[in-house]
Amino acid sequence: MAEVVIAIGTNLGDKPDNLRNAILFFDENQIPIKAKSAIYETEPIGTATETFLNAAVLIETDLEPAFLLEKLKSFEEKTGRDLNAPRWSNRLIDFDIITYNEKMIVEDALTIPHPEYQNRHFVLYPMLDILPDWKDPSSEKSIPEMINEAPEMGIFKTGLKW
Repeated sequence: MAEVVIAIGTNLGDKPDNLRNAILFFDENQIPIKAKSAIYETEPIGTATETFLNAAVLIETDLEPAFLLEKLKSFEEKTGRDLNAPRWSNRLIDFDIITYNEKMIVEDALTIPHPEYQNRHFVLYPMLDILPDWKDPSSEKSIPEMINEAPEMGIFKTGLKW
């Protein structure tokens, strides 16, 4: 079984409900969740216009990375995300595979660790909640080191519960 970090984001509709539905996806697909981060509110980036709720989960799965990505993207589309929308635009739900054990994968449709995560507080703070001792397999940097080096952005921990 692989331990995988999945980042989850939403900035449209009933955002807390969108996050709960994301958790139901894992339950319905019998993908055990080992840990859930706090839920953070973050400022929009790119062409997005609404604030985001962001979180991360640590799951266990025997699904290969490409098949896991396919299932995640299928759920995004089923719940109303336009997979052809511009990058970093508004979305009902967004899943990103951040880590998959200690694997480093570079393929056309999938790069692990996720290529942008080290620059994104909305991924790093939730990761710190669930894997405080984790280090990037390439740079060997800790999550706090990456947080200190990432560009500043508006982010705060909410009181929302799963």
